[in-house]
Amino acid sequence: MSCRTIMKIPGLFILLVMILVSSVGCKSFKEQEDELPDNRRKGVIYVSADESFKPIIDEHVKVYESNYPGTKINVEYKPEAECLKDMLIDSIRLVITTRTYHQDEKDFIVDSLRKSPRSMVVARDAIAVIVHPDSHDTLFTMSEIREILTGKYKKKLIPVFDGVKATSTVRFVIDSVLRGDSLTPEAMAARSSEGVIDYVAKTPGVIGFIGVSWIGNPEDSSHLSFLKKVKVVSLESTDIPDAYVKAYQANIYIKRYPMVRDLVYILKENHKGLGNGFANFMSGEIGQMIFRRAYLAPAQKNFGIRPIRLNE
Repeated sequence: MSCRTIMKIPGLFILLVMILVSSVGCKSFKEQEDELPDNRRKGVIYVSADESFKPIIDEHVKVYESNYPGTKINVEYKPEAECLKDMLIDSIRLVITTRTYHQDEKDFIVDSLRKSPRSMVVARDAIAVIVHPDSHDTLFTMSEIREILTGKYKKKLIPVFDGVKATSTVRFVIDSVLRGDSLTPEAMAARSSEGVIDYVAKTPGVIGFIGVSWIGNPEDSSHLSFLKKVKVVSLESTDIPDAYVKAYQANIYIKRYPMVRDLVYILKENHKGLGNGFANFMSGEIGQMIFRRAYLAPAQKNFGIRPIRLNE
């Protein structure tokens, strides 16, 4: 054996020892996940979600828990303002609403909860407008909608919401439709979106504003039963002169319908836990397909528009 070969042995030996130690210390991704208190496959989390998204979030939870039987996702549905307050509560890991956090909210979460929040728009829906089944008023311009909301319309039509203060529907109307004008003091509030539908169905002379996820899916039997109770109004198109459109999926996707809003999750989780798993599920292939099948517009996957014939 040459001197040159003998000199290489100690270095080779040290390298083999290092590889052995490294292989013993390494754990698979699954093993690392299993050491966490919860992960995408197991555990319990609490979620605060905007009540106007209840049908579609319920569907996501149902599919996710079916795919991962070891998980339990407890969702409490509330007005948007209450959800945003829950963003500052440590035990609520995921918030689903129509806007992301403001900088001061992020600063509080980072400083007080020691967590770095992240958010994502996972879908877009719309505010649907509904009237009594016997109403002949089914076409409105946005100017007329503003007049109704401020109590200045030529006919007396009282707006009805899923609450007159803290809901995302009311916030959207005030911020994006009224833009500085005041909501009429005659505006009424139901306890929920389903309550708005029931009240409009029984009361002529009112006009309801609800999230389209409550009535937009013609394949959902509950939606069909709601649609038998009320009429859905068409609003002036944003891009076609003298045209009126309903809150159909394609119109939401290209924002031809004038009252479109985001569906956003806000995640507060420093580890890759169940909250992270469910958030990724909503933005992933299956979650986006659920949004699509519910006739919302997925925001994270490509969406193809095909012409179809709809029975009004």
